[in-house]
Order: sequence, then structure tokens, then C-alpha cells
Amino acid sequence: MASLDRFRVTGGASLRGEVTVTGAKNSVLKLMAASILAAGTTTIENVPEIADVDIMSDLLTRLGCTVIHTKDSVTIDVPEKLGYRADYDLVRKMRASINVLGPLVARIGRAEVALPGGDAIGSRGLDYHIKGLEALGAKAHIEHGYVIAEAEDGLIGSFIELDFPSVGATENIMTAAVLAKGVTIIENSAREPDLIDLGEFLISMGAKIQGLGTPLITITGVEKLNPTTHVTIPDRIITGTWAFAAAMTRGDITIHGARAKDLELPLEKLVSAGAIVTSTSDGIRVRMDSRPHAIDVATLPYPGFPTDLLPMVIALNSIAVGHSLVTENVFESRFMFVNELIRLGAQISVDGHHASIEGVPELSGAPVEATDIRAGAGLVLAALVSEGETTIDGAFHVDRGYPNFAEQLVTLGAKVSRE
Repeated sequence: MASLDRFRVTGGASLRGEVTVTGAKNSVLKLMAASILAAGTTTIENVPEIADVDIMSDLLTRLGCTVIHTKDSVTIDVPEKLGYRADYDLVRKMRASINVLGPLVARIGRAEVALPGGDAIGSRGLDYHIKGLEALGAKAHIEHGYVIAEAEDGLIGSFIELDFPSVGATENIMTAAVLAKGVTIIENSAREPDLIDLGEFLISMGAKIQGLGTPLITITGVEKLNPTTHVTIPDRIITGTWAFAAAMTRGDITIHGARAKDLELPLEKLVSAGAIVTSTSDGIRVRMDSRPHAIDVATLPYPGFPTDLLPMVIALNSIAVGHSLVTENVFESRFMFVNELIRLGAQISVDGHHASIEGVPELSGAPVEATDIRAGAGLVLAALVSEGETTIDGAFHVDRGYPNFAEQLVTLGAKVSRE
């Protein structure tokens, strides 16, 4: 059944102009979850206007917090006594809900968090999260669709080695360990900019953390944390989306607020495709004068190529000169949206973790459907380089990660409407 809201895109426009990137979705939701580590009022600034912020606000409200969400900030008043149950009706809408697990166990010694939902990009097991909390002394298990973790006598620092540098597991272990007794060492930890932002947020609350941005994080537990005010880092995935949009449509976009250092590999790949990428006083400018050249990409944890930009690189390769191979190493179902691109005339064959793409000069408009946030954005970009009209069902997915996406595209010269 088609969703009630869709994007309608007429292809052929070359995107030109300026956009401003707001705070990172993958950061702000984790900051909001971590705010419950300290009673009192915490303020988070540079907050994007996306649906997931509202969902996280509802979740924190259910736990007993008072949340005030203005245009670009969130103020969270955290009570001394918190609830401990995150119900399925909210958690199923957003995977980031699992980030209340570590803070709840650390702060009140108990958490019941429904198994998360969100995007259809594959099963992300919670084994690393559970093993990490168990290493800190918690008793944790899954029962009736909930992760239940208890640590009545508090948590104790430990050495934890992750088999895979999972961002979510590193976040939950770190937010639990900041209030544990003693020292916790996380080896093979995630290194994403969003994780560093969370670590710096915790440090501003009084946490003792060393090694952020390296594979070895050391946390010395403290007895108590204090509320804080923090500015969220810019969204590198939205930055990357605009950069790919400029390259695909042979456009010229200046992206204010962008941090090039968070996107070194994707920007290098765009240069290989023929784009001209330059630094500006407060961001980057991406220009493309001709049809892009095909680029081979393999996604990996940071500082590798981000899995969240996989739909954009496949969309670009679909209309590029030459043949490309794109390999997905993070999520097994990220290629679900490829069938929708094929409906637009893309020549793609998938074999396991690999997508083989033969570029064509132009795609052709057709009805398609978004299955997750990034797939939705990737399909909109593909529609921009498709002859005729494309409708993309499931616009609500895109709303979860991209503030005012259609409106911003229109300011750049795209023919996009929402219905």
C-alpha cells in the first residue's frame, strides 16, 4: 500500500545555490539519551528539526523528564527519580532509543528497553551492548521483546574488547561506565565524529574520558555527573548528501556549516568522480561540470566510507561513465532499495555484499518507495537525474533524518513537491 505522503520530482534540474547543515541526527539523539545521567536541566543546541527528535522527546518524557523543544534547541529537565521502561510503541519507531539503556543502568540500576525498530537495513544484534554491560557487572537478558538490565549495587569498571567497532555498543558502554566504580577500557571502540561529540558532552558533565577518536577509550568512573549545555556537531551525512546531489546533477552547491574533516574519504571519492571540492570560510563548495566517472566504494566504520552514504554513491554510479563495484560491509540489507533504482532504469546486479553497476546516461521516472531514511534521500537524488516524473512513497522516512528536504531542494532549483 502506498504511504500517505510522497515526494513528486521532475528530473533535469542542475542544483545550484547554498544550503546550511544543522546538527547531526546521529549525535543529537544520543546526547538527549545521555542527558538522563544527571538530574537537573541540560540544554542541547544546534538541534535539527526532524521527526526523530520528537520521538526521543516523547521517550524521555515517559521516563519522567520535562522536555521543551524549540526551533533549534532542546531543554531536558531530568528528575532525581527516573522511570526505567522504554516501551515498544516508541522504541519501534527509532533504533536510537536503545541509547537510554546504558544511562539508565548507570543512573538507577535498572533498564527495560524494547528491542528497537526504525529502518529496514538489516538486523543489528544487541549482543555487544549486552556483553558490555555484563562486563561492567550488570545482569542483562532479553525477555518478551525487551532488553532487561539490572545492577542494583552499581557498575564496576572493566576491560572490554569489542569484536566489531559498533557505534551503538561503544556509546552504551561509555555512558554506563562514566558512573561505574574504577576504570573501564574499551578496545576496538568506534571512532565516529558522533561518538566523539557524545564523549565531549559527557566530559562537560564531569566525566573522565580519554582516547576519544582512537580505538582505545579509557573511562575513569565518577560518583556524580552534572547537567550541561552543549552544541551538537554538524551532520556529516546530510553534508555528504548535498555533496553527492551537486555531483550527480552537474550542479554547484555551497554547504555552510559543513566539516570537511568528518568526510575526507567521501569527498576524495567525489573528486575521483570529477567533482571540484573547495573549502569555504564556513564549509565546503562542490561543483561538477560534466557527467561523473564511476567510483568503486567499500563501506567501513569510520574513518572508512559511511554506510549511510551508500544509497547516494550507488545513485551516482547509476548515471556515471563506466562500471563500478560497491561493497557493503556494515549492514546486510542496505541493498534493499536497489530494486527501486532498477525501476528507474539503473543497471545494477547484487551478489551478496556487492553491487555491480553499469552507468547509463540518464534514468527514467517511475513510482518508487523509500524503505529507510538514507534510501529515501538516495531515491530523491536519483529522481533528479531521471527523465520525466518520479514519485517516492514513504517521505516520512526522509523526515526522520533531513529537515525540510523538499523545501531546500526547491531553493536549489529542483522541481520537487510533497503530497
